[in-house]
Amino acid sequence: MKQEVINYLLAYKDMKIIQRKDMFNFSLDTVLLANFCTINKDVDKIVDFGTNNAAIPLLLSRRTDKKITGIEIQEEAIEIAKKNIELNNLTNQIDIIHDDIKNYVNYADKVKLVVCNPPFFKVGERSNVNDNEYLQIARHEIKINLEEIIRSAATILDNKGRFAMVHRPDRMIEIINYMQKYDIEPKRIRFVYPKVNRESHIFLIEGMYKGNTGVKIESPLYAHEDDGTYSQEIRTMFGEVENE
Repeated sequence: MKQEVINYLLAYKDMKIIQRKDMFNFSLDTVLLANFCTINKDVDKIVDFGTNNAAIPLLLSRRTDKKITGIEIQEEAIEIAKKNIELNNLTNQIDIIHDDIKNYVNYADKVKLVVCNPPFFKVGERSNVNDNEYLQIARHEIKINLEEIIRSAATILDNKGRFAMVHRPDRMIEIINYMQKYDIEPKRIRFVYPKVNRESHIFLIEGMYKGNTGVKIESPLYAHEDDGTYSQEIRTMFGEVENE
């Protein structure tokens, strides 16, 4: 049996997460997306595409008591996700479904919010040549590609529902084109930078299904200070400092 490790969920001492070293472990991208997506009074349920070990649902449970459903295709990731939900006593709020996203949307109810931290790399594009099968599926578009993710989101979004995603800036135009192709109008974009005076390495985007045109470019988010420590905003997301 592969070794599972239990850690605190960031700085939240009342939440824990089980992870496996040979599988995808949640990263800054996960935290950024969970904090970026809009959860307003219209949202009654949230769907997380490719939930893996359920890190995003766990983090979203810090922001809302709305129902959250995580969809995941990898069976072993499903097992860990369910353990994480039970470990944090969130079985009444979070459901984990073992299915292909492309199939799930054929029977799912309409929702007001879909989030996704997708595979960043196209098949054949190298992220890490030593990736095992679990990591290849998490990082590369093997089981689902960018267009299929966005089309699937559009399929289950209710009118004026939102789709939020984190991705690489070099694929931004592609993402916007697919969103508009499937009637998701980009409404918010935020670029994330490793430090001041560095190029953006991550960006966050949220669109509205059948929304009006007009996008807001939000203030830049700097992940680190010059000395390499996390910025105040990131530390707030981690639960290390109080939100002022």
